[in-house]
Amino acid sequence: METNHPWCGRSIVSDQEESSEINDMLNPKTMLEATRLTRAGRLTEATALLQRMLRGETAPDMSFDSAVDNALAGRTPPIIDAKAETIDGTDRPLFGAATSARPNRFGVLRALSDRVRRRSGLGFQGLMPPAPVSTPDIVPAGGKFIEATYSNPAGTRTYKLYIPSRYQGQALPLIVMLHGCTQSPDDFAAGTRMNLIAEEQTCLVVYPAQPSEANPAKCWNWFRPTDQRRGQGEPSLVAGITRQVMREYSVDPQRVYVGGLSAGAAAAAVMGATYPDLYAAIGVHSGLACGAANDLPSAFVAMRQGNLADALGSGDISPVLRNEQAVPTIVFHGDRDTTVHPRNGDHVIARSMRITNLRKTVHRGRVPGGHAYTRTIHTDPSGRAIFEHWEIHGTAHAWSGGSPVGSYTDPRGPDATREMLRFFLEHRIQTAAPTR
Repeated sequence: METNHPWCGRSIVSDQEESSEINDMLNPKTMLEATRLTRAGRLTEATALLQRMLRGETAPDMSFDSAVDNALAGRTPPIIDAKAETIDGTDRPLFGAATSARPNRFGVLRALSDRVRRRSGLGFQGLMPPAPVSTPDIVPAGGKFIEATYSNPAGTRTYKLYIPSRYQGQALPLIVMLHGCTQSPDDFAAGTRMNLIAEEQTCLVVYPAQPSEANPAKCWNWFRPTDQRRGQGEPSLVAGITRQVMREYSVDPQRVYVGGLSAGAAAAAVMGATYPDLYAAIGVHSGLACGAANDLPSAFVAMRQGNLADALGSGDISPVLRNEQAVPTIVFHGDRDTTVHPRNGDHVIARSMRITNLRKTVHRGRVPGGHAYTRTIHTDPSGRAIFEHWEIHGTAHAWSGGSPVGSYTDPRGPDATREMLRFFLEHRIQTAAPTR
C-alpha cells in the first residue's frame, strides 16, 4: 500500500512496509527493531542494535550514554558523517544530520560509522585543508559582499549577498548557494569561487547561513519532513531570502537558480522540488535527492548505501514532474565519496527522468594534470540540456575544482563552479514566481 506524502510530492510505501523493506535490503533483522525503538525515543536500545548491525564493530571510546548526556548538557555531540578523518592533523567536520532538538540520535550513528570507516581504510583523500579566508578571495575588485537578515514564522536567517561591480540596476540572474556543514557564507564563497565567476558573468549571488542553533554542525536539515515542505521550515526561509533579494535588487525572475554542497546540495534539491516555479535550474554537488530520507534510519541508509526509496524500487517518487515539467538539474559527485554514496548522484537525476524523447550522450575526458570524469547529458528535441551529470573519478567528498582557500575542495577539477553557472544560464523559467 502506498501513501502520498506532502513533502517533495513523493509517494512512498507506508511506515510498516518501509521498515520491512529496509530490513530485507540490509539483511540484518535488527534494522526493523532499531527503527521502532528510535521512533519511540528509546535511543540507547536502538543504538545498541545498530552497533551490532555494523559488522560487530565495537563502539568508540565514548559510551552512548555519555553522548546523550553531552547533548542534554548543551555540548556539541558527535554528528553522523559530520566529522571526517583527521587529515594533516586537522579534524574537519563535514556532513551532519543532527538537529538541535534531537542531536544525540545522529551522534550515535556517527560514532558507529567512524569505526567502520577507519577499519575499511576509506578516508577523504583529495580534500584540501582550509586556509584563512581573505577578502580578495571572496570579493573581486569593485564588487560588494554585504550581510542582511530575513525572518518569517519559521525563524530567522542571515545571509551574504554578492553584488558584482557592473551592477547598475539592470535585471541580473540570481544564484542561491547553500553551504555544507560547518561552513559559512565566506568560507563557501572562497572555496567555490562563485563570486569570482559571477563577477565575470555579472550575476548576483546570495548565501543563506545556517546557524548552529538550527543544527549543531550548521547543516541544512534536508532529512526532516518539516524541512521538505513548501511554505514551511527551511524551504520557506530559503525561498523567503530569495524573494527578499528579488524585491530589493533588480533580478530577472526567469533566471533564478539554487545550488549547494553536501547537506546544502540536498537542501537545493528540496528547493527545486518544492519551488519549481521559483528556480529555473538547480545544482547538486555531492548531495542527495529530495525525499531520500524522512527519518533517522532512512537518512543513515541513504547516505551510506544510496537513495533509499530508489534502492527499494519505490514507484512514483518523482517530486517535480507532475505536469511533465522538469526542473533542469546539474549534478556533480566524486566516485570515491565515502560520506554520501555516489549512487545518490544517479538518483538525483533518476527522480526527475519522466520526460520522454530525451537524447542521452556521454562524454569522457580528463582535466590536464587533474581528474578524469564522465559527463552524461540528457537533451530535449531542441538540443537543450535538461539534465547533466558529472561523475568525477578519484574525487572524494569535496567541491570539484574549488580553491584550497576554502574548506572541502579538490582543486584538481573539473571546475564545478564554472560548469554549474554555465548550465544555469542556459535555462530560464517560463512563469514568474508566485508571492507565497
